[in-house]
Amino acid sequence: MPTDRRVFLTALTAGLAAPAILRARPAKRYPIGFSTLGCPAWSWKTVLEQADQLGYASLELRGVAGEMDLTKVPELVGSRRAATRNDLAALGLVISDLGASARMHEREPATRAAQFDEGRRFIDLAHALEVKYVRMFGDKFPEGEPRDDVMKRVVEGFQQMAAHARPAGVTVLMESHGDFTRSKDLVAIERAVHSEAFALLWDAHHTFVAGNEAPADTYAALGRLVRHTHLKDSKADGTDRRYVLTGTGQVPVKAQVSVLAKAGYKGYYCFEWEKKWHPDIEEPEVAFPHFARTMAAYLTDVGVVPT
Repeated sequence: MPTDRRVFLTALTAGLAAPAILRARPAKRYPIGFSTLGCPAWSWKTVLEQADQLGYASLELRGVAGEMDLTKVPELVGSRRAATRNDLAALGLVISDLGASARMHEREPATRAAQFDEGRRFIDLAHALEVKYVRMFGDKFPEGEPRDDVMKRVVEGFQQMAAHARPAGVTVLMESHGDFTRSKDLVAIERAVHSEAFALLWDAHHTFVAGNEAPADTYAALGRLVRHTHLKDSKADGTDRRYVLTGTGQVPVKAQVSVLAKAGYKGYYCFEWEKKWHPDIEEPEVAFPHFARTMAAYLTDVGVVPT
């Protein structure tokens, strides 16, 4: 075989075998994302490949390959960080936010200090990755403790986190989660924190199921504060609930999407499939493609087009 032809075929074969992260191909996508909480066993490379192939536009990082502390994930720190940012850019993917576990309700000094330390480390990582948001929790109203005392402690915690985030160009998001699923409480906390570096992540499942609020009512109260969303479906399972594929349960996900889209929401519609905490629910290989297809239909119905 002539040398030139052999070189050409070798190069062609290498190109066909190249991993997805090396293919810079623009693609129109709906503004959907998924949390890596839903794929706890996937490597970083698999996360990128699947997001690209399934047509997702964003990633919420909540652990990678079993490591929940993102400041210890090799691809996100040190000398590998620049390559990771290049891979994301090549695929047209965005990290919507970093999911910290920091809980602002904690009272015991050492435990509280650990929450603040994690929050600050995640804010610093977000700054280094040029990620806009870091999610944290208010979390609980401990039994037997005056409600007002807990609210003050949560506010004070978020004030400290916002003070660290603001000069870094990062916004701290409090999720409607745990005991903090009522709009009234979330608005009160936002007003007391009173910082441009503080806003909300609307977990629309929790405000409906635990907060007993209709989607339109929740958004009427919180819409001006919402920067990111979590969407998921579930149905009653005895005295508990079980997460199910989007559109097959009792949560009005389509109505939640409609409320957001009609209000001009500009963030991502993020699938939070809690596989990490509920290993018996469907695998991400099933749930993630299903969410992408379902959301494409929902968003098309309300006039949102891929970009």
